[in-house]
Amino acid sequence: MKNYRKLTFVFVLFLFGLFAWGKDFIPAAPDYNDSTMWYRLDEDPDGTGADVFYVVSTWEIDWQTSDGKICHYADVYNPEHRERMGIEIRRAGEYMRPGNRFYSPYYRHITIDAWVSQNEKLIKSRARLAMKDVCDAFDCFLKTRDQSRPLIIAGFSQGGMAVVELLKHMNDQTYSKVAAAYVLGYKVTSKDLKTCKHIKPAQGEDDVGVTICYNTTKGVQYVIPVISASAIGINPVNWRTDDTPATLNGNITVVLSPEYHVLVLSGYDGAEYKPYRNFINVGDIHSCEPWLYKDCLKKNIAVRTAKWRENK
Repeated sequence: MKNYRKLTFVFVLFLFGLFAWGKDFIPAAPDYNDSTMWYRLDEDPDGTGADVFYVVSTWEIDWQTSDGKICHYADVYNPEHRERMGIEIRRAGEYMRPGNRFYSPYYRHITIDAWVSQNEKLIKSRARLAMKDVCDAFDCFLKTRDQSRPLIIAGFSQGGMAVVELLKHMNDQTYSKVAAAYVLGYKVTSKDLKTCKHIKPAQGEDDVGVTICYNTTKGVQYVIPVISASAIGINPVNWRTDDTPATLNGNITVVLSPEYHVLVLSGYDGAEYKPYRNFINVGDIHSCEPWLYKDCLKKNIAVRTAKWRENK
């Protein structure tokens, strides 16, 4: 009997080890009390600006650990992964942080491989861990911030997904501090609108507590279902929700399609953004979202921040 129990125990350990060996690798969770998990800058000496919480997009591909396990997530404890995320964070901060306090967490974002699959179920399944990281970071941020200040939430691509999830995650008291939420290069679905009372589509330049969402294409036929098939949209150049054309940088015409809720550009081909794995920048101009309209966004953040303060 003793030998039988011993053999059974050994066999269970073997199966457990075999199962564990075959699993994908999940990096350690961030500790958001650790300053290295954040990019922070305070450029609001007068205390008249906003707290800007920015969520970075996708920077990693699937990678292998030293023992051959596949990982589908960025590793926040890997300096190279943080540095790559930092490239975008610093660039976004160049126009979002002036006059504000800027916060951006590093998180275990899902790799581009899930997005390239264009499998909505796979993307959402893997993204649960990434979105939990962002929500944990946001909760940590809320504990230390001055609650009397307006809040701007912004994110690009996967970061835009995170903005939508944050609006679902926050309570009414936190939402009351939101001057605006910017979903750059991602979608807001009809289901999101029905299930989240904190998502209120922007209707103009200075309404507050609203969600700004846009995606850029060369034509409506280039909508990507897993990214840009949105139920709402607004033109960030003229802040219209109809098809009134706007002129950007003197030579780019920007028109919103009220039917497809995406921007259609002429006079700009986005050639600096090369197609990636036949997925993005192929008819859409996904990679331009935080950069092409940066002057419009910088001004609008200030306008909505001032309006929120005026309303209070």
